[in-house]
Amino acid sequence: MPRLLFVCVENANRSQMAEGFARFHGGYQVEALSAGSRPAGQVSPRAIEAMAELGIDISAQFPKSLDDITGDFDAVVTMGCGDACPRIPARVREDWPIKDTAGRSDQAYLDIRDDIRRRVQTLIANLRSHR
Repeated sequence: MPRLLFVCVENANRSQMAEGFARFHGGYQVEALSAGSRPAGQVSPRAIEAMAELGIDISAQFPKSLDDITGDFDAVVTMGCGDACPRIPARVREDWPIKDTAGRSDQAYLDIRDDIRRRVQTLIANLRSHR
């Protein structure tokens, strides 16, 4: 079972949506986690609402620190955190140049969500084909 980790600075928006998409699209065939280098106090209500529009409930998720994440990963994806995200060993490492969601219009926010969805689906498909 592939083990995936999605990382951004606050672990409140982008990485939380990626975790939600990975759980939704990967089902019981993937283990998905997300974390941040400086985690926020809560998942963004905007992220929860944007995912709910697609029938994906991330309301029980919460920001986690990279310091609390252990184990080996098949894939680690960083999202716009640059040097703030330490190098975590994995078979596949990707840095997705996804814009920060802060201050974005509603449509721009949804475009970012949809971009994350496409990237997660591609990542899962690639991991499955290389097993």
